[in-house]
Amino acid sequence: MNAPGAQFSSDWAPGAALVTGATGFLGGRVLARLRAAGRAVTIVSRSPRPELEAAGVRVVAGALHDPAVCAEAVRGAGTVFHVAARVGVWGAYADFHRDNVLATRTLLAAARAAGVARFVHTSTPSVVYNGRDLAGADESLPLTTKCPSPYPLTKALAEAEARAAHTEKFRVCALRPHLIWGVGDPHLVPRILARAAAGRLRVVGGGQNRVDMVHVENAADAQLLAERALAEGRAGGKAYFITNGEPVNLWQWVDGLLRALGRPPLPKRRVPLALARALGAGCEAAWALLGRADEPPMTRFIAAELAKDHWFDLGAARRDLGYAPRVSMAEGTAGLVAHLRSEK
Repeated sequence: MNAPGAQFSSDWAPGAALVTGATGFLGGRVLARLRAAGRAVTIVSRSPRPELEAAGVRVVAGALHDPAVCAEAVRGAGTVFHVAARVGVWGAYADFHRDNVLATRTLLAAARAAGVARFVHTSTPSVVYNGRDLAGADESLPLTTKCPSPYPLTKALAEAEARAAHTEKFRVCALRPHLIWGVGDPHLVPRILARAAAGRLRVVGGGQNRVDMVHVENAADAQLLAERALAEGRAGGKAYFITNGEPVNLWQWVDGLLRALGRPPLPKRRVPLALARALGAGCEAAWALLGRADEPPMTRFIAAELAKDHWFDLGAARRDLGYAPRVSMAEGTAGLVAHLRSEK
């Protein structure tokens, strides 16, 4: 579906596509869009997906850091939508590097060798993490090289390699969706509700920080718009922030969500950012000493993310991709609340 205002030529017809991460939240939406359009789609999965195969989806078994798996997956594809990644704020750097950097590198090489024309790489705004407020930030910010979490570091490396691979015959761009949410979200909202239910949700910092989020349907729009832009000679080698374009007060939004669901509101007591960072550093040290793989209750990276402004300039995405968010924050929140209430 094209975003309002997008101007496209009519001499390009989309063909077969590969979607990585197609069993996840955003990747699943992209897969559904492509199937609804009647396109031939391949996915990569570590486990069998008989229900998708029965529906006509070609499933390649294996991991993306395996060259043989990537070579088979890209066969016949005109576009690769690389959505898969290892996400999270805690874990062994080597695991994040394998699944984010090595997998992207291997997939890029296979796609280029197979003559794939377009490669849409899904990155993240955290690739420009600098520990400071990001208010109206644009794509001129440098990629991070210092971050107390392996996820932004490895995603920054992966994005750099993807964008550097762009040529006129192999067109590549990167999208940076921020805090994807909506019905079916397995990460953001479930974590908020779980922490609230456990009595572990506290406002970090002054409670006035503004953040951008992006509804999953808008994020899926951006993927298809990026494919079209690459086909028409736009966006190559570039990165784009993708959000709803409606920065919200994070804690007011969370409190409103809790109240709408009949949950207790946010506690009024706040945790100063300096204290949250100290707690995060302590948790990280303890988890490392104990060799624990589960995520600590607080980390230095999460402390900063909860207390700082994180909202972005959509000018480049609007100009080059024709991106215009279709699902507003109000509409998306109402739909999510209705869905969660129906599940009770």
